[in-house]
Formats: sequence, structure tokens, C-alpha cells
Amino acid sequence: MKNNFYKNRFLIIRRVVQLSILLLFIGASHWGWTILKGNLSSAKVFDSFYLADPFAVIQMLFAGRIPSWDIVIGALIIVVFYALFAGRSFCSWVCPMNIITDTAQWLRKRFKLNQNVLKIKKNTRYWMLGLSLVLSIILGVAAFEFISPIGVLHRAIIYGIGISWLSVLGILFLDMFIKKNAWCGHLCPLGAFYSMISHRSMLKIYHKADKCTSCWDCKEVCPEIQVLEIIAKKDGLIKSGECTNCGRCIESCEENALKFSFLKINKS
Repeated sequence: MKNNFYKNRFLIIRRVVQLSILLLFIGASHWGWTILKGNLSSAKVFDSFYLADPFAVIQMLFAGRIPSWDIVIGALIIVVFYALFAGRSFCSWVCPMNIITDTAQWLRKRFKLNQNVLKIKKNTRYWMLGLSLVLSIILGVAAFEFISPIGVLHRAIIYGIGISWLSVLGILFLDMFIKKNAWCGHLCPLGAFYSMISHRSMLKIYHKADKCTSCWDCKEVCPEIQVLEIIAKKDGLIKSGECTNCGRCIESCEENALKFSFLKINKS
């Protein structure tokens, strides 16, 4: 049996990464730190260059706003990093909303809340992405950025608690009582954007069929269960861009049939 630390190793590392990023933003706002200044939409790094949310920049362009070149370059850096290397890991390793939705799933399991009141298709998030762009054109503002619960949560943590926390509580309620993984797995347009650019990223989950016993523990914990269609069939990579590279499936597998793979596949 795996000890608790090993069984939750990726969860622990993800929380360290997420909270460290938040701490850097808080430090910039309250104590003058210069490592990361701004927010998840646009941040200045070491007072030298910018990193920017590419989906936010695209919305600005659709709204008729022309961002500065340093913001465009910052968005391109992010696109290249996730598209070529990290895949959709923003959703599970950076986004603070992941902490809320993971908490909702833990509470669902803890209190046996198995109901799914609404039937929401996985592709709804892509419609939400398209709607965000259409509304950006109509309203002349970055539509999703204007109401994004991700941005709301991030700003609330950095600048203090306010009425904006109600939208965060709404997501918690939605995931707990209405639909499992409703926000991240079905509705979030930012998650849809990262899914679209992540199909050919280098970091993937690798499945080794001869170690797999078809226990389905991985499917119990995966927030994007459809990406595990390869399980129990054959060796290979989970190639879907919808995989968040959270590592939950690896942690849950007692047979070590799943692991992270980067570039060259180690089949040992």
C-alpha cells in the first residue's frame, strides 16, 4: 500500500505551486515584491517582461482593442509553453479555482453527494468560449474577463474579501450539488481554450496495459474521464488536450500502470 504522502504527491505539489503563485502576487500587492506583479490576466515578471493570458488577449482583439506588443509577446510565451510542453496543466497547477473545485469533489465524496441535477455536455465549454468571443465583439470588452470567477477569486485573494466571493461560492455549490466537475469539466471557456492548444504538448500521461487490472480507480478520480478511453486496451499516451495533467490517475493506480511521460517514452 502507498503511504499518504506518496499517494497524494501530485496533489501536494500542485497546491504548493498554486499557493506559491498566489503568494508572489500578494507579495507584490502588499510588500512591494517584484517577482510577479499584476494578476493572472497580465503579470510583469521581475519588472522586466510581461506574461499574459492568451485567451484574454484574444478577447481584447475581438472587442476591437489593440494590446501593446509586450502584452502580445507575453501571451505568445504562454501559448508556446502550454502548447508545446505543459499541455492543459494551467487548469490543475496554476488556476486558483482548481482548489475550490477539488474541494467540492472532496465534499461530494465525503458526504456521498452523488446527484447530478443537470445533464451538461462536455462540449458546452467550447460553446462558452465562442459565446465569450461573440459577446466581446458586441459589448466591446473582454466579455469573459469581465465576469470570470477565476479572475474574481484571484483578485479577492490578493486584495481582500468582498461580495465577489459570492460567485466563487456559486461555483462550489454548482460542483457539489448540481453536477460533478461542472465548472472545470463542462463550462469554463478558459479550460476549453487550453484544451484546444494542448493536443500536441510534450507532457502526457502514459498507460502500460500489462500492468493495468481494469480496477477503474483512475476513472473515479479523473475530472476529464473521457480522456481515459485508452485504459485497459493498449500501451500508449493519453493524447487528448482535455487532460489537465493533474496526476490524480497516477496517484490512484496501485499497479503503477500510469505515469507522466515527456518526449521519449520509458516503457520500463
